[in-house]
Amino acid sequence: MMLKAGGARIAVAGFQRDANLLAGDPEVPVVTIGRTADGRLGQRLSSVLKARLSLRRQLAGLPRPDVILARNLEMLALAGPAASVFGGARVPIVYEALDIHRLMLDGGIKGRLLRAAEGYLARDSRLLATSSPAFVQHYFERRSSVRLPVLMLENKVLDLEPDPGLWPPIPRPGRQGEPWRIGWFGAIRCRKSFDILSRFARAMDGQVEIIIRGRVSPREFPNFDALLADAPHVSFGGSYRNPEDLATIYGEVQFVWAIDFFEEGLNSEWLLPNRLYEGALHGAVPIALSTTETGRFLAQRNLGLLLASVDPQSLQERFKQLSSDDYLQLFARLADSKRSQWAIGEAECRALVARLAALAPHVAPAAALHIPSPQQSEG
Repeated sequence: MMLKAGGARIAVAGFQRDANLLAGDPEVPVVTIGRTADGRLGQRLSSVLKARLSLRRQLAGLPRPDVILARNLEMLALAGPAASVFGGARVPIVYEALDIHRLMLDGGIKGRLLRAAEGYLARDSRLLATSSPAFVQHYFERRSSVRLPVLMLENKVLDLEPDPGLWPPIPRPGRQGEPWRIGWFGAIRCRKSFDILSRFARAMDGQVEIIIRGRVSPREFPNFDALLADAPHVSFGGSYRNPEDLATIYGEVQFVWAIDFFEEGLNSEWLLPNRLYEGALHGAVPIALSTTETGRFLAQRNLGLLLASVDPQSLQERFKQLSSDDYLQLFARLADSKRSQWAIGEAECRALVARLAALAPHVAPAAALHIPSPQQSEG
């Protein structure tokens, strides 16, 4: 959606895991080159190898691209062969790395092989796009053999038609006797977060309510319904539309859980998650660990409820002391921040497309690019 709003024409080729969300967009040709499964590295590797064999046939109907954006390591493995289909080195490749998988950080032979493969596959790329400075600092500069110029693309909310009534947000301290509401939204895959939050909610005995929304990982939560049934003051509201439902779901809570232990000590400490930007944009005060990149990001801006450590007891102590005035002070600092810290609009989309277009010397300058009327929302 950012690329389209910035004036680019898009064709998508890749693996499919769930429903094809682009199937209804007549402006975006989509080619499914295979299927992958969550967490099954062997199956994903096999899918990549099979796709390489049929790539020329699969991509035959697509127009020649000016730039190939390889959105993870699997796609990087196919970007070179795809470029050769359209004319080889004349098609620049951008490697986008939005997460650092724990296997890439393995100290053994498996990790070394994967990092060597990543460096080899990225040898002809022109640009690295990533979403957190900590990914560059802790992985690409210290462990990876990828050496590319960096384009920082934070996980800000795409808001092409901002509602002036939503910023600055309005505080919602709640009436006397109502619980504090903490939202945990997005990809629900952190079992440790669920354990901490459910035990915390039980101990607070109605003074705190945990509201969960999004996609629950069946791999990490094979018994989610049973866990939920045994967790008083914890509710699950199902999936939601992004960005259409963001104002509604974040408007129901005072705080957003911006802590993740899924890859504790590694990716989880380096990322700047979507829920950080979504929550802040809609007036939900982020809760973060001060030792993580999210915590450092907030501390630099004097924002958020920062914790030195997280366990049910420390959360209980913190929230038992939390007054309405404390919340209003936290909220006021958030509402005083710049909206552009959390959201991007058409101008940023055009700048992104111009940066990518500059990699292809035959493409017209950004000023000459066709900029469509922005009707799209975040994808």
